[in-house]
Amino acid sequence: MDHQPKFFENLSGTGKAIGVLTSGGDAQGMNAAVRAVVRMGIYVKAKVYFVYEGYQGMVDGGDNIVEVSWESVSSILQVGGTVIGSARCKSFRTREGRLQAAYNLVQRGITNLCVIGGDGSLTGANLFREEWSGLLEELAQKGKIDEEAVKKYAYLNIVGMVGSIDNDFCGTDMTIGTDSALHRIIEVVDAIMTTAQSHQRTFVLEVMGRHCGYLALVSALACGADWVFIPEYPPEEGWEDSMCVKLSENRARKKRLNIIIVAEGAIDCHNKPITSEKVKDLVVQRLGFDTRVTILGHVQRGGTPSAFDRILASRMGVEAVLALLEATPATPACVVSLSGNQAVRLPLMECVQMTQEVQKAMDEGRFVEAVRLRGRSFENNLNTYKLLSQKKPDAELPKTNFNVAVLNVGAPAAGMNAAVRAAVRVGITEGHKMFAVIDGFEGFARGKIKEISWGDVGGWTGQGGSILGTKRTLPAKYLEKIADQMRTNSINALMVIGGFEAYLGLLELSAAREKYDEFCVPMVMVPATVSNNVPGSDFSIGADTALNTITDTCDRIKQSASGTKRRVFIIETMGGYCGYLANMGALAAGADAAYIFEEQFDIRELQANVEHLTEKMKTSIQRGLVLRNENCNENYTTDFIYQLYSEEGKGVFDCRKNVLGHMQQGGAPSPFDRNFGTKISAKAMQWISKKLKETYRKGKVFANTDDSVCLLGMRRRNLVFQPVAELKNETDFVHRIPKEQWWLKLRPLMKILAKYKTSYDVSDSGQLEHVAMHSPKEAETGAI
Repeated sequence: MDHQPKFFENLSGTGKAIGVLTSGGDAQGMNAAVRAVVRMGIYVKAKVYFVYEGYQGMVDGGDNIVEVSWESVSSILQVGGTVIGSARCKSFRTREGRLQAAYNLVQRGITNLCVIGGDGSLTGANLFREEWSGLLEELAQKGKIDEEAVKKYAYLNIVGMVGSIDNDFCGTDMTIGTDSALHRIIEVVDAIMTTAQSHQRTFVLEVMGRHCGYLALVSALACGADWVFIPEYPPEEGWEDSMCVKLSENRARKKRLNIIIVAEGAIDCHNKPITSEKVKDLVVQRLGFDTRVTILGHVQRGGTPSAFDRILASRMGVEAVLALLEATPATPACVVSLSGNQAVRLPLMECVQMTQEVQKAMDEGRFVEAVRLRGRSFENNLNTYKLLSQKKPDAELPKTNFNVAVLNVGAPAAGMNAAVRAAVRVGITEGHKMFAVIDGFEGFARGKIKEISWGDVGGWTGQGGSILGTKRTLPAKYLEKIADQMRTNSINALMVIGGFEAYLGLLELSAAREKYDEFCVPMVMVPATVSNNVPGSDFSIGADTALNTITDTCDRIKQSASGTKRRVFIIETMGGYCGYLANMGALAAGADAAYIFEEQFDIRELQANVEHLTEKMKTSIQRGLVLRNENCNENYTTDFIYQLYSEEGKGVFDCRKNVLGHMQQGGAPSPFDRNFGTKISAKAMQWISKKLKETYRKGKVFANTDDSVCLLGMRRRNLVFQPVAELKNETDFVHRIPKEQWWLKLRPLMKILAKYKTSYDVSDSGQLEHVAMHSPKEAETGAI
């Protein structure tokens, strides 16, 4: 990659006008996308226009298309739905309507459109673009515009962002709104579980998704539902019997509740609908269980967007403006989307065609094909759900005679329990005996270890903290005792779920292999820490939950400030020396500044921030939000910054401070953390099985190579196993952070959205990719 770096600030939007509209069904996070497009557009000196009420507003013109300013999008980041309105529009489907829309746009010189909506809205936009020159010709013939205008506005650029809670658009891992909808579903399921447990009830939950089972599938994974019905994977003939057998078996195992999740578009293999009522009647008639139906409906579309959706939408909004600035008449209409952790651009029509292929495959009963077309993340979800939801009868399980131990190390992180559950269940399915270690390495040394069964981990996905118990103690001082315990319990493999201490622990254990043969077994680490400071992984379990806690708190704090004008809040976040939570929290909460250790700052910068806030107080936005990572600087403490701001802001604004503390480690895990924990842990367990087979010789397991002690991490677009020995070079051991961190690239984005002039390297983006059809093999290695 030797080409010149590309900087956002060098791109000019002067003379360009961008129209932004939301169309089709609303989704949480649309406002964050609108805000990013507006601010990025204004930042590069383009004019930006709101088009109110979707395509209807474009056809009606007048007050529906207005130029907006920086402040127009203030305070909308935390609002669900779309503030610029969305409407279904019949007239835009006619050429007459599109002619009128083209006229309204040309009047204002708008030739760049950013459309946020589902596949219908995006297809409409593409048709509009294809007809554009013809529409202008027709307007000129009718004498509505002159030839000059036809030449000047000769082509229309279109960039789409997918806003849809169903996550039904091919080519993008997550659409804007999906994560927030999952938050709503999981909140409801968690609440229902407590009442169901009290009465020994069965609940049938109907979730949205007419043609796509993503929400149903992922929420079933995230709450450990007993059964799930989705359109892409209809149950086999005779499913009624197998479902009832499973429900009654669960009851016999003393499980007091059953949860069944039904997507509203669920069908059987003859393409006949399976409704929630039908499922309820079946359970009542066959089993006589007390059964209730809850239809979630529009609750799923409502509420405030999650931190993930805000960051996703902000990143997409920036990418969309970039794509518009770089578009030429030859570039096809594109959508900006996310692949793994990477922003990408894809040709709009390729995505739409692929999305329609899925529907076609389902209509024709080619369901395996439909699942494959949905993409590897969907396929992975389905495979993991199948693996974890139903226990095979003991007679059908393989017997490997291997014993595998699972332990939690470090501070608690939400999602650890989901990871333990997945590890235990996958291990049992693979034929191993699973052991749980209580209280980390310290408990291990004391012999706190017991066999754990399939049923023992039921209901664990939604529990926060660490049920097994976790300690920060490192193994070095207990090596002999731990080796004894490994020998006594004949442990053949170790799975460690934890943060930086878990990583250090594995390094210590692998160094001790020379002295103790007991440690010559496969060992794998799954990163789980709110700080997200483990080398080798872009994300760690627990960080998303902590980020949501920070974002929610910041929202409340901002709201408290709207009553008392001209107030600045200074908020301290956790993270050790890692600025992930402070930086991403600032992006998700729309903060004015975030102080982090990775980017050194001095008194001049603090001064500049105070002046920036003083200027801001002169506008209509009379409040400020500043985040500070707990260890960003040993002298510029939270108190120091608070006192500095208070003194310098005298007479202009007053100051308050807040230390968020341990609430960031608690709470029920977010859907992302449950899901990420479940999938990454299942994958780690499969790796252990593979390594055990490879290293079993002459009746014993012996593994002493570097590649038998690995960390499983998410890197850009893939899950990868990396030997911990190789990660040493990537680690700053003094400050317990990776030497290079991907999210630092997003730092300028937060600054620009807060109206700072800064340099933003966008060399990564820009190549239009094609929608890849993945091979079935890839689904196993692939993305989350």
